[in-house]
Amino acid sequence: MTYYRPIPSTDRARPTGAFPLAGGWAWFDTVEALHRDAPSRLIPAADIPAEALENLTKPRAPIAGLTFDTPRLMGILNVTPDSFSDGGEHFSPDAALAHARSMTEQGADILDIGGESTRPGSTEVDIEEEIRRTAPVIGAIRAEMAVPISIDTRKAPVARAAHDHGADLVNDVAGFTFDPDLAPYCAAENLPVCVMHAQGTPDIMQKDPRYDNVALDVYDYLAARVTALETLGIPRKNIIVDPGIGFGKTLEHNLTLLQNLALFHGLGCAVLLGASRKRFIGTIGGAESARHRAPGSVAVALAGVAQGVQLLRIHDVNETAEALRLWQAATLGRLP
Repeated sequence: MTYYRPIPSTDRARPTGAFPLAGGWAWFDTVEALHRDAPSRLIPAADIPAEALENLTKPRAPIAGLTFDTPRLMGILNVTPDSFSDGGEHFSPDAALAHARSMTEQGADILDIGGESTRPGSTEVDIEEEIRRTAPVIGAIRAEMAVPISIDTRKAPVARAAHDHGADLVNDVAGFTFDPDLAPYCAAENLPVCVMHAQGTPDIMQKDPRYDNVALDVYDYLAARVTALETLGIPRKNIIVDPGIGFGKTLEHNLTLLQNLALFHGLGCAVLLGASRKRFIGTIGGAESARHRAPGSVAVALAGVAQGVQLLRIHDVNETAEALRLWQAATLGRLP
């Protein structure tokens, strides 16, 4: 099998015949053809199979009211006592609503509400407790704001309660493999989804993760999950893919995935990058506390945007939004 990684550029001197990357702000005229059992090689983009080229170039359809002609920011709202970065800070409904309001004002395009920590070593939360944490907060946000809302859950009953209270999208870190009822529910309700790669469950995922080729292994997993979701009735245009930075990956695995983010456009879906405040950012950047990793998180986010990533899942909305405005102005000549 051949995999095609577009070599993205945002340079203003765009060659005649270059192709738009996923209908967005980046372009490419060359791809890296990757194989598991042979050296990679660079070839003209115009020479790859038509279906592969279409997946790499076609504009992504709007999801939950969001268009992807510009990078979008997904603000993280953890209503948990034990999340790795901000556990307990927004656990009360009043604090959660205030933070949702603040992130929206700072530029978040969508909010991702989670009631179960999936940090390394975390354990499963009871369904009723997860609903108790998330549904009232989602209802309060929806009553006040029109911002799109994502529910971050692995469980169909939690997604059902969230959707009943106003959630627009289901984001499953287990790739819709944890609860067999979740994907059929999303299909029946025509809910868009985000499918993420993780190796192992959160309690064991960082215990010596291994891959034959991390970029291609993750690609194959996501391709299989997208096909499975399509079979269940969720159209590809309603699917976002997430390579799952930090979920069953070493620092080296994470860096390899970040270098190959453009590869995942070949799935024909919008791509989400969720690297905000992760441990590898602290290790490389020298920030032991997760709360002090905003500069490194912003740097990784902009590296993703340069590869055409459409959706950034972030904690530090204000800092990322400001950096993104300046990146767009300096790189694309695009003023807010």
